[in-house]
Amino acid sequence: METGGSLIQVRDLKKHYKGGTIRALDGVSVDINQGDVMVVIGPSGSGKSTFLRSLNLLEEPTGGSIIFNGVDITKKKYKDKNGRTVKLNIDEHRQNMGMVFQHFNLFPHMTLLDNMTLAPCKVKGMKKSEAEEMAMALLERVGLGDRAGAYPIQLSGGQKQRVAIVRALCMKPQVMLFDEPTSALDPEMVGEVLDVMKELARDGMTMVCVTHEMGFAREVGNRVLFMADGKLIEQGTPDEIFNHPKSERLKDFFAKVL
Repeated sequence: METGGSLIQVRDLKKHYKGGTIRALDGVSVDINQGDVMVVIGPSGSGKSTFLRSLNLLEEPTGGSIIFNGVDITKKKYKDKNGRTVKLNIDEHRQNMGMVFQHFNLFPHMTLLDNMTLAPCKVKGMKKSEAEEMAMALLERVGLGDRAGAYPIQLSGGQKQRVAIVRALCMKPQVMLFDEPTSALDPEMVGEVLDVMKELARDGMTMVCVTHEMGFAREVGNRVLFMADGKLIEQGTPDEIFNHPKSERLKDFFAKVL
């Protein structure tokens, strides 16, 4: 899998609660490169989802920096290429980060097509006809082209999650963030969602995935992060992490989940 230069640099990221007595993130540093499929694993409460949600400031860090496209998005202001001080527009940066949650967050009163075209039209000013053409192509790609006029209540959980993924893709993001996208699904629906994610990976989409699906981490990820107690304990290729774990904490984790 080809990867390019660094897209997001995370440095000494911290997220503390209750005056620092709870450290959800405790000094995490990592580079996310163009084309990476980075899979984040670890026990419940390890900070995985907090790390992911911090990348687009859904969680506001207590300390550290997140540099995305050359801009530290944890700061209220930054200097542009001409040296001028500019106020950070976090919504602008979020447009370049697609986010898929455990729950689908589709608007129940809108058809699938309307769910998908709302943001491109309202936020990016795309023509409705152009947005619909793009949305239909994406729905076809995930096997739901015939359901464009359906409402979310008419879909299975797996179908809803596939729609949630292609809805995020409609914004043409530079990176996709997945927060345990299969954990709310019935077991027989997990595969259809992972298949869409595998296809995205093959197409070179930069992805950061928090998941309990170890098979997906092994097969699709090019980098695996293991987190525990708010810290990044170990990172490496799937082969290094799964076949040659170094830390006792990781070995203990695998003894319980594999």
